[in-house]
Parts: sequence; structure tokens; C-alpha cells
Amino acid sequence: MPRARNNEHGVIFEFISIGAYVKVSAIDTRTGTEVSIVGDPRRGEVALRRVAMRKLERALEKNAPAGQRGRLV
Repeated sequence: MPRARNNEHGVIFEFISIGAYVKVSAIDTRTGTEVSIVGDPRRGEVALRRVAMRKLERALEKNAPAGQRGRLV
């Protein structure tokens, strides 16, 4: 069953178990930008959340206007 959580930075995390793996989606509530990772659930929720957050930060940085890069969080 999917679980969604919201933290103070405006990011929603969704965890979906797929067989022996878990898909973690991170969605920025301000821009609607979404990224996903697939990982081993034995790594733990905190570690998977951290990897998804890093990927989201890279996506936001890449898509930011040139004058706003580096000021996303």
C-alpha cells in the first residue's frame, strides 16, 4: 500500500513496495517536479528518502532559471 508523507520543505514522499524492491517518489509541492528511485527496502526509509531528496534537488537545480540556481531550499 502506498504511503505519502509531507515534510516542512514542501516535499511529498511516496513509498510503494514492488516485489523485493521499493519505489520512492519525491514530489516538490511548489513546482510539481517529481522524481523516483528504486531501492532495497533493507536500506531503511531514512536512507531511501535521502537518496530521493538528493535526486529531486538535482532535478530542481537543473530546471531552475539561471539566476536562481543554488537557491532552491
